[in-house]
Amino acid sequence: TMPKEPAILRQNILDTTAAILACGIDPKKCFLFRQSLVPEHAELAWILGCLTNVPRLLRLPQWKMKRASQNSEGTVGLLTYPVLQAADILLYKSTRVPVGEDQVLHLELAQDIAQHFNKKYGEFFPVPKAILSEL
Repeated sequence: TMPKEPAILRQNILDTTAAILACGIDPKKCFLFRQSLVPEHAELAWILGCLTNVPRLLRLPQWKMKRASQNSEGTVGLLTYPVLQAADILLYKSTRVPVGEDQVLHLELAQDIAQHFNKKYGEFFPVPKAILSEL
């Protein structure tokens, strides 16, 4: 949600990919891709953002903490990032999502958005459940 120099962003993408592969992820058994190259992520985030009310996003503790660290000037990207996360999950009709404790509220937002969408337009998205790890 913070602007990055293009060259640094490209290097970060390569470094992250290398780290994922170094952890033992086998590209013959899974599909690695750059989210930014899949327009459906942003498109679904727009649709879901039109169904999500601002007061719901303002209550998220991550927004409050990061906004405070930005001298009370949070960006729209920071505010709507949880909706993009929901789109990332719902786009693939995920049923289980590994999350840390700090992301449980964002997953709950994704659940709420899925339920709201399904109620309005018919059953389409599964309501994802959290997989919490003790690690």
